Amino acid sequence: MDRNTFTGLFLIMLIMVGGFYLIKPSAEEIKKEKERTEAAAAASKNGKKPAANKAVATAAPQTVDSAALKGPFGTAIAGKAQQIVLENSDVKVELSTLGGKVESVELKGYKTFDKKALVLFDGDGNTFGTTVSAAGRNFNTATLYFAPVQASKNNVTLRLSYSPTQYIDYTYTLAEKGFKLDLNIKPTGMDALIGNNGVLNLNWAASLHKQEKDMTQERQFSTVYYKLLNDNVEHLSVSEDEQKDVTDKKVEWVSFKQHFFSNVLISKTGFDKAKLAVSTDVNTQTDVKQMKADLAVAKDASGAYPLEFYFGPNRFSTLKDQGYDLQDQVDMGWGPLKYINRFAVLPIFNALNAFNWNYGIIILVLTILLKVVLSPLTYKSYLSMAKMRVLKPEMDEIKAKVGEDNPTLLQQEYLKLYKKAGVNPLGGCLPLLLQMPIVIAFFRFFPSLFELRGESFLWMKDLSTYDAVISWGQTIPVLGNHISLMCLLMTISTLIYTYFNNQLSGATGQMKYIGYITPLIFFGMLNSYPAGLNYYYFLANMLTFGQQYLIRLMVDDKKIHAKIQENKAKPEDPKKKKSGFSARLEEMMRQQQQAQQKKK
Repeated sequence: MDRNTFTGLFLIMLIMVGGFYLIKPSAEEIKKEKERTEAAAAASKNGKKPAANKAVATAAPQTVDSAALKGPFGTAIAGKAQQIVLENSDVKVELSTLGGKVESVELKGYKTFDKKALVLFDGDGNTFGTTVSAAGRNFNTATLYFAPVQASKNNVTLRLSYSPTQYIDYTYTLAEKGFKLDLNIKPTGMDALIGNNGVLNLNWAASLHKQEKDMTQERQFSTVYYKLLNDNVEHLSVSEDEQKDVTDKKVEWVSFKQHFFSNVLISKTGFDKAKLAVSTDVNTQTDVKQMKADLAVAKDASGAYPLEFYFGPNRFSTLKDQGYDLQDQVDMGWGPLKYINRFAVLPIFNALNAFNWNYGIIILVLTILLKVVLSPLTYKSYLSMAKMRVLKPEMDEIKAKVGEDNPTLLQQEYLKLYKKAGVNPLGGCLPLLLQMPIVIAFFRFFPSLFELRGESFLWMKDLSTYDAVISWGQTIPVLGNHISLMCLLMTISTLIYTYFNNQLSGATGQMKYIGYITPLIFFGMLNSYPAGLNYYYFLANMLTFGQQYLIRLMVDDKKIHAKIQENKAKPEDPKKKKSGFSARLEEMMRQQQQAQQKKK
């Protein structure tokens, strides 16, 4: 391996390391997580327990001024919160007459990482309401009591009364199956109180509960997403607290997205304005993030405000079936990586999934298919390295003759040798570089793949999170508080691959050992990543061993050497036009040579 090849490989390594570095948790996040862990440990030591997730059946006793009971919304100021349940085969929605809101949502077909009921949110951490004005005062409907006026198995209407002829109805409808809950807000005789040309200002907030094993990773994939009407899906920061006002375009929906589940509010007429916020309370072990949306929505032709909720999994196919481009919440990577995953990897994965195989087998077959598709590039890379290995004795002779004092002249002599021998010095790097987008695409694909959640294979109980073989209490920088067995196996296989690759390429000196550094760096980065991702990288290494063994049987170094000597013996064709790259490279070296001569 010559200096150009080493430079190419080193640049590739820098790109990969840089990419991993950009997405790793910031120092502030690590500090916050450490503070949260210490606070939780202190609370546990003092015998304190976190608050229960179940909402109380009644509100706390209130002291209400008797004059207020005779004023606007007097009958709705005080009361007892009642719970009303809407339920189908997929979700259990609990409504509260206090604020007429969705109090809690339980997804029936799913469990948390510790096998408990999966409740997306509940209790006081969740609010939903609007502001109306009466008698010179502003009232938030979230603090007022609604009354059920109509109810059935999958439909209920909650009414907030101002007077017998003035009221606001919240009508909730849940289909027999599915994850959507319709909400139709219908004011009657309330135009003067709502004001603002009938634009309703909705305030929605929720503190989302932890569902997965690794809180740090769950927070990395959780934030507020939103879709601009007839435009792209965007999101707030996943690593920092952020607020954003969207006023230039209508917003079609807003999603409080977690790693594998979402809470989406959709407006069929579009939100005119949206003020969005996401924050992280590092002192809680039960909630991932706090999210908030202040929304302005105009009424439709009937004078109502038709809305829809989606409470469900972030499975790509399920989100796509809901419409509104909800599937764009699934993080498939940026730029070309997104299209590789969406239009190549995901369809193949879904086709394999139709066979109902274990997901460990599906990943194995997917890796084999990928290696078969990339085998021509692998063959070209191996062949190029074999040519460079055959040329190495002649390159050593040139180096001994020219010396290392004049690197420009040395590179010129190397280029002459490459040209005569018909060898491309970058031939081993370019195939690897072309494969790199696919390798990085898988890095984004597996952590976002809902199908791996809770699925086991061999000793790995959950392919969507790490498989700790050793754990400890204190968090260690880079490693965290555990060692993932599959990540360890992946690292060992990479080190073995590097050893045999060095034997193949004939690398010496610093270049011989540079390849051992990268796997160790990746071990620290990937130790907390899903076992499914590390399992894929491990399989890729093992299959590469097999590929190289087969290619080695097909490639004869003696024939390569004979072909190179034949190419060197051919007279140079003066009419043959140099490539633009070769011409620029030779000109650059010629200028460097002249500059060195002037200095002397």
